[in-house]
Amino acid sequence: MADRTIAACQTRQPFAAGFVLAGLCLVAFALLVLLRPRLPDDEAALDSILLWQSLMPRAVLSLIAGAALGLSGLLLQRVLRNPIADASTLGIASGAELALTLAMSFSPPLPGISRELAAFAGGLAAVAIVLALSWRRGLDPVTVALSGMIITLIASALSVAVVLARGEYAMSIYIWGAGSLSQQDWDGVISLAPRLAIGFTAAALLIRPLRVLSLDDTGARSLGVALRATRFAVLALAVWLSASVTARVGIIGFMGLAAPTIARLAGARTTGQIMIAAPLTGAGLLFFTDCITQLLGPGFTDLAPAGAATALLGGPLLLYLLPRIHSFSAVAPQSPSAFRRIRKPSAGLVVLLVALTGVIALALMVAPADDGWHIASGALFADLLPFRLPRTAAAGGAGAMLATAGFIMQRVTGNPIASPEVSGVSAGGGAGLTVALFIFGFPSPTVMLTAMALGAFTSLLIMIAIAARAQFAPERMLLAGIAISAFSMAVVTMVLAQGDMRGYTLLTWLSGSTNRAGPFDAWTAVAALAVLAAPLPFLSRWLTILPLGGSAARAFGLSVSISRLVLATIAALMTAIASYLVGPLSLTGLMAPHLARLMGFQKEAHQLAASILIGAAVLIFADWLSRVVIYPYQVPVGLFAALIGGPYLIWLLTRQQARR
Repeated sequence: MADRTIAACQTRQPFAAGFVLAGLCLVAFALLVLLRPRLPDDEAALDSILLWQSLMPRAVLSLIAGAALGLSGLLLQRVLRNPIADASTLGIASGAELALTLAMSFSPPLPGISRELAAFAGGLAAVAIVLALSWRRGLDPVTVALSGMIITLIASALSVAVVLARGEYAMSIYIWGAGSLSQQDWDGVISLAPRLAIGFTAAALLIRPLRVLSLDDTGARSLGVALRATRFAVLALAVWLSASVTARVGIIGFMGLAAPTIARLAGARTTGQIMIAAPLTGAGLLFFTDCITQLLGPGFTDLAPAGAATALLGGPLLLYLLPRIHSFSAVAPQSPSAFRRIRKPSAGLVVLLVALTGVIALALMVAPADDGWHIASGALFADLLPFRLPRTAAAGGAGAMLATAGFIMQRVTGNPIASPEVSGVSAGGGAGLTVALFIFGFPSPTVMLTAMALGAFTSLLIMIAIAARAQFAPERMLLAGIAISAFSMAVVTMVLAQGDMRGYTLLTWLSGSTNRAGPFDAWTAVAALAVLAAPLPFLSRWLTILPLGGSAARAFGLSVSISRLVLATIAALMTAIASYLVGPLSLTGLMAPHLARLMGFQKEAHQLAASILIGAAVLIFADWLSRVVIYPYQVPVGLFAALIGGPYLIWLLTRQQARR
């Protein structure tokens, strides 16, 4: 009797939550209809057109798109047995956006069906790469999330590069990519409704295999399920649903993550219940969010695109799900014995200094021209120096600061893959820059740097607080960084989607261009590096003890809170200034400390010095390559460095898998 009562309560819970969500949606839509801007009586026909050809199809489309994304997220989570699987975390959305950006930039007249095929191909290619990277780890949730982050990083860098290359036309692509549900007719509804019906029917036919896939592989095979064929079919269906929505309305961030999670929290337990509840929850969430953005927006404009608004749910939701994620610890701290030790570190540092000098000379003197390659000297060198020296100094200073910040974060947390870019600190600086642009319009460089420092510092403190609660478990830190990045970049996207000059300022920052670097940028980089790195030799004891953990540090008489706060402040300031100069995507903060350890520098002082020299050399060399690789055009150095750093992350991940 008790079991029946519990089962009945669990069955009623989704319905009760569903009624609440439906009620909120009805109230929001009623307010939207009643409070929408009214046109004069002599324009009643136009008012009717706006209601029936814009507002109503937009409402229906939000329901259909939300349901499709909710179903897609459920299918991905079931087939991968991963509670954080979603088009956003698996790189599907970014892969589809890149494919669509390429298609729309270089062949704008493509019909709608071609756009959908391009999005499907991009999303399927992205998820295939993610699964290939995480296959050896048994599709471990953390490995999948990290692989998805890598693919998202590379695809986003390429998308921004294409947008900048194509100018104002491609800027409109980025606005569309933020996820706009605005409609002028019923074409979107007519296009997506049959696809949702087909997708739901196919998912209903796959309900038995989906139930079996909740078991382990051995149990699923014993029940006669063809695992590879079933997984491919479910993945293809999920990617197709997500790509169809992306092709029509842009990226609706994290809806596939939120809908199944909220459905489970509401009480849905069985596969059948979640199969119904997740699409309905997705429809209600997107509908309600879109109504709110319209209600809060001035006049006929939205406060923010629906996709950017829903992406704000992604970060907090990922943080909430962290305790529920069980992993094999995809990235484990490595002891110094894992790397060879250099016999004469001082000589090694001299070699790195000589290499850095050579890279600086290369950047200042060697470059192509219309009639071939030239080595500048004499009067020509003097004429070119005012143009080349500031950007070289800015790139070198930024690379050294990012390397130092990455070194500090890896020592403070004991996590070999912690870095400003991976841990969300650079993205937090972008959120601070966005707030400054929103408040001041076009702030001075000093205000921008201050805002970015505050944003980076806040993000770093949040990451350290979350990591400390989980005893600095590497997988929790990685997911916390992904969550912070998702939330921060959603804030950035909200301003980007406005399409004004503030958005172009943010887009330039995202690209990490040093084309306009002048004396202010150069002196800022050099002075900040000198001032912020000067205290570190006196804090070597902290950097030595903190990787041992909080308990060991207290046993040595170290004030853990104060030491972490001081080091976090230095790392945040360095990250903010460096990100201001070269954008958030360079990954130099991850690569430089790793390369220093791989070269054999073990002592903290030697490793720090080597990281600074390597970081400066890597970013100066990347800046030089960005100038010459497609001469006479230039690739922003931040994007170019990200295209180098992304494959490095992939190599690092596969290398650690091979060791295991």
